[in-house]
Amino acid sequence: MVKVFSSNKTICLTSNLMDYQQKKDTFLVRIHSLDELEMMYDELVTKNHLLELYFYHEDEKLLLDRFSSHFKIIEAAGGLVRNKNGEYLFIFRNGKWDLPKGKIEKGEGIKTAAIREVEEECGVKKLKITHDLDSTYHIYHINEKAILKRTYWFEMFCDDDSLLVPQAEEGITDVQWLSVKELKKVYDNTYDSIKEVMKEIHP
Repeated sequence: MVKVFSSNKTICLTSNLMDYQQKKDTFLVRIHSLDELEMMYDELVTKNHLLELYFYHEDEKLLLDRFSSHFKIIEAAGGLVRNKNGEYLFIFRNGKWDLPKGKIEKGEGIKTAAIREVEEECGVKKLKITHDLDSTYHIYHINEKAILKRTYWFEMFCDDDSLLVPQAEEGITDVQWLSVKELKKVYDNTYDSIKEVMKEIHP
């Protein structure tokens, strides 16, 4: 299942009906023809009482490709970074806790971009990618244009003890290493897409 997060809804694209859990604020659509996906999405996304929309098709990749064609695509990369003390690296930006990430530059490799963005936003070095994580998807709007942002995530290890430096020009006001016990404040004030990535954290 692929989850796509917007400001007020979660869109779930799945090829497994067992993913759907019926609640009063959820709705499931079986997509028989991909031509109907756009029509059904445009209709259901305006219904404020629905918080989770499930679109089912037997081919999940095809479903995602067709859904993505509805938007302008922006690709980014970032890291869930751990140090030798078992702490995790978080930034504070726009009043919320976040993970370091940023847009992939033209001609840049995805993993190279992920490491560069963590280094730039947090002022750290000595980063090593240890594991690929699932991508997250997020919808937002620029001048009424719908954008679908795909962020590629990587688990990283950092062996740098130097002082953290927030990238102020990117609106980052704080960078902290947080222990697992300190992560409640992040869960209480972060984005749903970041909570998805944080599922990889195990005490």
